[in-house]
Amino acid sequence: MSDIIVITNRSLCREDFLTRIEKIALARPAAIVLREKDMNEKEYKNLAAQVLEICNKHGARCILHSFPEAAAELNCSALHMPLSRLRLLSSEERASFKALGASCHSVEDAKEAEKLGCTYITAGHIFDTDCKKGLPGRGLAFLKEVCESVSIPVYAIGGISADKVAPIKESGAKGVCVMSGAMTCEDVQKYLGEFR
Repeated sequence: MSDIIVITNRSLCREDFLTRIEKIALARPAAIVLREKDMNEKEYKNLAAQVLEICNKHGARCILHSFPEAAAELNCSALHMPLSRLRLLSSEERASFKALGASCHSVEDAKEAEKLGCTYITAGHIFDTDCKKGLPGRGLAFLKEVCESVSIPVYAIGGISADKVAPIKESGAKGVCVMSGAMTCEDVQKYLGEFR
């Protein structure tokens, strides 16, 4: 299994979104996080059902985002949450997911996420990225500090390109998260292959 998590953003997609999901699933990333922030829960759940079907068909792991009830109703045992929303879940709700992740932006966030039962975290943003225009990346020293502060896997996010994988792993991260390239590249199999 690769150490790449693909984060979705259908607004960047240049083709049918579900077609893109199928191509990504076939490329075998560690996981696909369905992160569609502009959707309400009903819309998200409908899309998630289709994405889960594609992922299950190809043996790809799908992690749902932000909507624990939708994940439970769809029998999805993997959930990623913003830390602010993860705090609001009961310990029983958190424990009901086999894979639980949170987005972390400081060492304190990372430690808290681990205490809340996360099985992995994303840390970012590491490098400058168009997704966070005007905000400088936190850098590899920040990533190393986060990795050293927790015992769960850390995935770097933000401005990630294939040439940055080696220094990211040297900083202690388990892997990387990609979004823009995975949503827009001509050949997603080749694109993700460059990160391995």
